[in-house]
Amino acid sequence: MMECSVCHSKLVSPTTKTVSKAYDRHRSKISSKYRALNVLLVVGDCMLVGLQPILVFMSKVDGSFKFSPISVNFLTEVAKVLFAIVMLFFQARHQKVGEKPLLSVSTFVQAARNNVLLAVPAFLYAINNYLKFTMQLYFNPATVKMLSNLKVLVIAVLLKFIMRRRFSIIQWEALALLLIGISVNQMRSLPEGTSALGLPVATSAYVYTLIFVTVPSMASVFNEYALKSQFETSIYLQNLFLYGYGAIFNFLAILVTVIIKGPSSFDILQGHSKATMFLIFNNAAQGILSSFFFKYADTILKKYSSTVATIFTGIASAALFGHTLTINFVLGISIVFISMHQFFSNLSKVKDEPQNGTLEMMDAQNNHKLKDSSFINMAAGANDDASHRVGPDERQPLLPT
Repeated sequence: MMECSVCHSKLVSPTTKTVSKAYDRHRSKISSKYRALNVLLVVGDCMLVGLQPILVFMSKVDGSFKFSPISVNFLTEVAKVLFAIVMLFFQARHQKVGEKPLLSVSTFVQAARNNVLLAVPAFLYAINNYLKFTMQLYFNPATVKMLSNLKVLVIAVLLKFIMRRRFSIIQWEALALLLIGISVNQMRSLPEGTSALGLPVATSAYVYTLIFVTVPSMASVFNEYALKSQFETSIYLQNLFLYGYGAIFNFLAILVTVIIKGPSSFDILQGHSKATMFLIFNNAAQGILSSFFFKYADTILKKYSSTVATIFTGIASAALFGHTLTINFVLGISIVFISMHQFFSNLSKVKDEPQNGTLEMMDAQNNHKLKDSSFINMAAGANDDASHRVGPDERQPLLPT
């Protein structure tokens, strides 16, 4: 309950149900063209995410990379920075009269101070983008895509403890089904008798998988928190800071590589091909779409959207590289889609707290009683006026004559 600062009356505080209804009413007013655009964005995200492991696999020569993966990440961040600058100029030219100018120095400095938290996900993304190439050395593209779905569970735990998100029991069960589906697909995905970095394949693969799952999950949650905490800031200005930090971190990694391997490794275009150019474009477009998901939707929806790309990745890798679609892959995909349907089902929505519902019922009953009492008082007053007899004193004029 809240108390009004003016009349000191008791009011029911807004609940998640009230906010949800307001959001549903807002969505119902959205035009069909805007909904179609959202569908195209989701489909585009699924295609980009599905193409990424395939492009990485096509970039390998004799089972290894002839280019530096850090250079690909750096060029990707530079491409995203250029896109953010172009869109920022475009948005500034279409500003309404009276709005705060986006290109002013004061606006830029203030936004940079308010969005300094974006440096954290930028650093984590720099690590994750390098791990994407490392994972390709031990798993085929479809398995890499399936392993990345493990991030959903880690993200759910981080959202619960960091952003205080609530999940129902059915939704937690859906996440458990997701883990089962991934485990079914992962069975016998590692070739026996091979090794890497002097460690058994199983051990090194599990270590990389653990880092591959936790680091981007933390980056996604921090990214969503940073973008939504400064919701009034232009998303293109926020992307400029995020991608700028990412370019700086990747450039520092290039300098470290130069110190270790020598000046010859400073050539960031060495070993690149048409496949790597497509990979850079794909990574840049995927990162730009992800920022819209994190600011205007949520991380869980983004990861479940990426899950749909698993089918595309599996079929494309089988058609292009001859990878077989095993029964484990088919069963794993089926369980993953059952999990996704269960998580977003209306039956799995979090119920409102009983206290809030009780308060709303009490408030409605009190309003009903107030209406009844006011009606009774009006009726009683009308009867008194009708039955009142005028006395001799009341016939005297109120003003002297």
